[in-house]
Amino acid sequence: MLEVKILLEDKEMPKKWFNVLPELLDLKTPLEPPLDPKTKKPLDPKALEAIFPKALIEQEANMEKMIPIPEEILKVYNIWRPTPMYRAAKLEKKLNTPARIYYKNESVSPAGSHKPNTAVAQAYYNMKEGTKRITTETGAGQWGSALAFACNYFGLKAAIYMVRVSYEQKPYRRSMMQVWGAECVPSPSNKTNFGRKILETDPKNPGSLGIAISEAIEDAVTHSDTHYSLGSVLNHVLLHQTIIGEEVKLQLEKIGEKPDILIGCVGGGSNFGGLILPFIPQKKSGENIRMIAVEPTACPTLTKGIYAYDYGDTAGLTPLLKMYTLGHKFMPPEIHAGGLRYHGDSPIISQLVKEGLVEPKAYHQKEVFEAAVMFAQTEGFIPAPETAHAIKAVIDEAIKAKEEAKEKCIVFNFSGHGHFDLKAYDLFFENKLTDYYLEDKYIKEAEKIVEQI
Repeated sequence: MLEVKILLEDKEMPKKWFNVLPELLDLKTPLEPPLDPKTKKPLDPKALEAIFPKALIEQEANMEKMIPIPEEILKVYNIWRPTPMYRAAKLEKKLNTPARIYYKNESVSPAGSHKPNTAVAQAYYNMKEGTKRITTETGAGQWGSALAFACNYFGLKAAIYMVRVSYEQKPYRRSMMQVWGAECVPSPSNKTNFGRKILETDPKNPGSLGIAISEAIEDAVTHSDTHYSLGSVLNHVLLHQTIIGEEVKLQLEKIGEKPDILIGCVGGGSNFGGLILPFIPQKKSGENIRMIAVEPTACPTLTKGIYAYDYGDTAGLTPLLKMYTLGHKFMPPEIHAGGLRYHGDSPIISQLVKEGLVEPKAYHQKEVFEAAVMFAQTEGFIPAPETAHAIKAVIDEAIKAKEEAKEKCIVFNFSGHGHFDLKAYDLFFENKLTDYYLEDKYIKEAEKIVEQI
């Protein structure tokens, strides 16, 4: 009988996060440090203590290969981890492909995505240091709901700035945040100086992750009991997510499989990094594992962006990060994959793309939803629009395997469910979704923006 669901016992849950930083030291493309925007010199870690707890700052540059996960975090993880891995047998049959497709189902967490893997860790370290309140941004609401859940668990207050277009598109994600006790406001908002400045210029501004980050940081630095929390991009965030890939390795070993292709969607890079980073040592040692990062054509940072130092937010409050960027002032179109509407990417993922270890791909919104519907009608699970980008790439690779008559093992990260994205599915069936393609003029504008820094 075909093994459709590959499970790990509670006692098999990994007790350590995988730290990829030591693996990156010998690459031709260096992982450049964050810069102080005033001096343009490597940032003094102490400068981050105004917004992050010391434990997370230390994890940004830690060079230990494996980082022990504190027992208090493991206890919370155990609510939903280890997560199941499934064989997509019905999708394989639909595609008539010789490829074997597996997906790691991160949608079983309380918040419905992979995001609690880092939210729980960040809330814990903040609690240990005496933080009383955390601010953050959120796009589609997956990160915001995850942090709300984590803060509630550890007795912290949470203030979440949700990108306005997603705030209006996905009302039930903000409902989740409120159920867990968090304050959720649409960004740009009247709560911050930067938000008010944006609204004075454009009262109907749809918002962006860059704007929401600026508001959340401004809120944090103006309240002495408050820290800021980021749901993607930074090294410590990807570190916490590697429990995904560590579990995948154990599950594949159980069934005697080795991955030929690893796939994930990419906005900032956390769920993708969580899947692939534990496999980097194998790829570097010569194993032919393709790693595909999938993004929207509406916000194609990895496929069309510039590899340069840029701010992580619109107002220019963050340190400068070396990454693929469309410019911190870029305003993405109002696509329904709100979690992928970010102008930059994780420095780690950007480095791996620059080095050629990761392949970026971009897809249009309509074809992504077509893939999502095919997956839901074969496998049953309704994917988030972000996750659907990965599914589109999986389908393409499975069809390619059929054309080449090659057996391949494809593994992808089912990063979140789409239960609160059904309005977008309605628009898809009504043929009201729009495809966006980034014109070259926006890349030229991005070049000017980063040149002025």
